Amino acid sequence: MWIFGRKGESGFSSSSTAEEVTHGVDGSRLTAIVTGATSGIGAETARVLALRGVHVVMAVRNIKSGKQVRETILTETPIAKVDVMELDLSSQASVRDFATRYCSSGLPLYILINNAGVLAPHFTLSEEKIELHFATNHLGHFLLTNLLLETMKITSFEQKVEGRVVNVSSTGHHFVNKGTFSDQINDESSYSHIHAYGLSKLANILHANELARLLKEEGVNITVNSLHPGFIVTEIFRNFGIFKVLCNAILRHFVKDVSQGAATTCYLALNPKVKGVTGEYFSDSNLVKPSSNAMDPMLGKELWEFSLSLTTTK
Repeated sequence: MWIFGRKGESGFSSSSTAEEVTHGVDGSRLTAIVTGATSGIGAETARVLALRGVHVVMAVRNIKSGKQVRETILTETPIAKVDVMELDLSSQASVRDFATRYCSSGLPLYILINNAGVLAPHFTLSEEKIELHFATNHLGHFLLTNLLLETMKITSFEQKVEGRVVNVSSTGHHFVNKGTFSDQINDESSYSHIHAYGLSKLANILHANELARLLKEEGVNITVNSLHPGFIVTEIFRNFGIFKVLCNAILRHFVKDVSQGAATTCYLALNPKVKGVTGEYFSDSNLVKPSSNAMDPMLGKELWEFSLSLTTTK
């Protein structure tokens, strides 16, 4: 059990669960995409959103695992609306294919939860020859969001409902001292998985902030926020066997469980208390300050342009 449980201004704390922060919310009019929904906080996010009536589209790399999670959700909530669609965020071709299929489906899109993430112990390149953490955790979600944004804008305008984009970042963004991207991401000689992960998580926050600014300037009723879910031992540590065992054995009384880990994501996706709030960073379902790098607007603009250069088809 998470031991720090003092409530913040939202009325919630680190010990609040995803069900608690969405209690009483009717999401039956809404449709949401949740990436990485086959395990951990992604699966719990999908479950709780479906429980609140949201039509959930699970965007997952492993279809078989996705269908198993879907069946579990339907066993608990037989009337839940849950679909499973294939998406590999490390592949820009897969991202484009997913976006094309979704936009062609005719479904509206109110909520986009950019949740999926990797933590790899060894230097690895994506299909596009980009370091895997940056390619998956940031660029895949950056491209996905851009490709789905028009559908979100149309949905928000026609239904007169606020759209919400939620980026799951991490306090790991503090591991990065200098927020430069173009000269860091593919440097194998200085590779550290902790730094690479932190850089991608810093990018998640900067992406949310810059998109929030652009949408605000455009006058679009879509909010964009980022969050730290708390420390949870989930499948992201699948490649760190000894570390995962130690965490389960020693730290289980000091970390969040999955229901608590998904709380801030669900809070930002559904809770009416954050209506109109955009370009902010949350932890334990409360507003907090990220690192100074994460609040640097010039760095956000630089990252945006760099990301566009890496995701624009030649």
